[in-house]
Amino acid sequence: MAGPAVDRRTLLIGGGAGAGLIVAFFAWPRREGSPLRPGRREAVFGAFLKIGVDGRVTLAAPQVETGQGIWTGLAQIAADELGAAWESMAVEPAPHFDAYANRLIAHDYGVTSRITAGSSSVRAFEQPLRESAAIARAMLCAAAAAKWSVSAAECDTDGGFVTHEGKRLAFGEIAAEASAIVPPDMAQLRAAGSGKLAGEPLPRLDLPAKSDGTLRFAGDVRLPRMILASVRMAPPGGRLTGFSRAAAKGQPGLIDLVARDEWLAALGETWWAADQALARALPRFTGPATGDVMGILGEALAGGDSTRLFERGDYEGATEDSRPLAATYSLAPVPHHSMEAPAAVARFTGDRLEIWAGTQIPDLARAAAAKAAGISEKDVALYAMPVGDGSGSAFDTRAIEMAVELARHVKRPVSLSLPPATAQNQDSVRPPMMAKLAALPAPNGTIAAWSARVAGMPGLEASLARAQGKQPPSFAPHGATPPYGIANIRISAVDAELPIRTGYMRGGDEAMMAFATESFVDELARALHAEPLAFRIGQLGGSPRLAQAISTAAAIGGWDGGAPGSSMGLACASLCGSHIGLLTEATIGADQAIKVSRLVAAVDAGRIVNPNLVRQQIEGGLLAALAAATIPAPEFVAGMPRAVPMRAGYERLRDVPKIEIELIQSNDEPGGVSGLGMAVLAPAVANAIAAGTGRRLRNLPFDPMAAP
Repeated sequence: MAGPAVDRRTLLIGGGAGAGLIVAFFAWPRREGSPLRPGRREAVFGAFLKIGVDGRVTLAAPQVETGQGIWTGLAQIAADELGAAWESMAVEPAPHFDAYANRLIAHDYGVTSRITAGSSSVRAFEQPLRESAAIARAMLCAAAAAKWSVSAAECDTDGGFVTHEGKRLAFGEIAAEASAIVPPDMAQLRAAGSGKLAGEPLPRLDLPAKSDGTLRFAGDVRLPRMILASVRMAPPGGRLTGFSRAAAKGQPGLIDLVARDEWLAALGETWWAADQALARALPRFTGPATGDVMGILGEALAGGDSTRLFERGDYEGATEDSRPLAATYSLAPVPHHSMEAPAAVARFTGDRLEIWAGTQIPDLARAAAAKAAGISEKDVALYAMPVGDGSGSAFDTRAIEMAVELARHVKRPVSLSLPPATAQNQDSVRPPMMAKLAALPAPNGTIAAWSARVAGMPGLEASLARAQGKQPPSFAPHGATPPYGIANIRISAVDAELPIRTGYMRGGDEAMMAFATESFVDELARALHAEPLAFRIGQLGGSPRLAQAISTAAAIGGWDGGAPGSSMGLACASLCGSHIGLLTEATIGADQAIKVSRLVAAVDAGRIVNPNLVRQQIEGGLLAALAAATIPAPEFVAGMPRAVPMRAGYERLRDVPKIEIELIQSNDEPGGVSGLGMAVLAPAVANAIAAGTGRRLRNLPFDPMAAP
């Protein structure tokens, strides 16, 4: 079982090999110091950047790589401000440090920690990275200026060199001198977009390692004397009631069975031996009666106590003696169908604990590991491995906690990987939601009043609460207020208590609300015999960037007006500081399945760091949303989604629709992009089907055969 030792440094992606001299200044905030510790020929100045004597520039990335390309995006921001050469850039996961907390998530969700979610990484870290890189650049220029006997203000950096009137010095040549210079209190940032790297479609730093299989995930970690484990887990609120230890002992390679109240694990010489032993053991669990999830949700929507989330104008007065148009939309709970099952490796060395895990909440996961081990957090080192799925499934700390318990029990390093079926059963699904919308058209063809009553459960808030051992807050969806200029609005939420485990999914609440909002706006337009695009544009005066996005998508896609018989539908959404318009061509085939042939998206994401990354995120989000909209909702048994064979939304590449993406140039602040496709795909498809067939699909996942 022996293998190469794994620590945070072996996870370095890109760049060259070789020892380096850290030349970094942590400008956010300085008084907290640095989490980095000097090694041979190293001097520590901060927490973001390291410049090696070989010229390599390494970014300590505070966010987790989930396939979204954030290691590349953050490195590109720092390299652009620093004046580094892209071929010299490398990335390694940042260690635990309080000041690496995601400020946007802390503001929006009240959890001050490292959290990769909500399309927040660039928005949260662009400014701190630019400030730190600018200070490092000033220190390099000062060191070079001292050698040349010139003013540091006359020097600049470019391509990994400090330059001055034809002279140049490589970063590595002056790294030692630069590290000894007292950093300035402030450093002048370059004008946004003036560098040579930001905005360029540079290649991803993690692509070579992913292509040749050398990028390690949690399940790839191998340590001396390590044994492997599989597990079966109780449903939410359930307990282990029995199993056959004697039957399990007949499995060759089994080392031990470990039973706890909520799970049964097997330790084996191989993972297969451990998992087969569990199959022989036939563990039995209790679990809650789930009932009809959507039926319970409908009852909550109809009669549950509500909380007013937003109010503007006088809805009651505007609709007095009128009969607003109304419709109800629903979204069933959807599993993540993650390709990477939860996994964790735990190793005790004396009084210290080391954890390797793919997690989007490394600090909260570290705290959970410490609690499971009964030790102080300062004695726990958690190495945040890349996550093999970007949908938001890596918020669960239970695999980490079980790996810790098993390692402590057997006194050897343990690698725990959940079987695919168990991973599906234990998935924290996208919350179900049901929304009753009502609106009153105005005589001038606009919307005079809008009401939304929404029932559901929290998503990201639930994930974060469970990781901290707290109860989730009440349901209060983000993005419930429509982007249109409506004078009279009221939005209310009903917290539905359902016996299922919910969590964060890419796009969050905003994506779910966009389905109801954009479908209903299309219904209103058609009820008024208005052209859907013009109807939207007429009410987006306060959102010119969103109006441009949907207009651009319509123009590129050859929008035909969406008259009866058309196969085209439109939708738009603003979330995470970005704006997207989508034109879809969709029909219902002879087999009564939805066929989507073309997707045309126009995206305004502000100042773009790397257009290739944006396109990848939009394409991935659109296809993930299409799968979520067309794969049947799971059956729930004992509060858990029933496991099904893993498959994508499409069986063959030829079935994937043609995708066209237009990126709108903008100098505004960068926005998030990972959830954009998730927000607009379903309503655009529903609107296309309504145009072509006259049938309105108001329930997700879509079922054209269901009664309207």
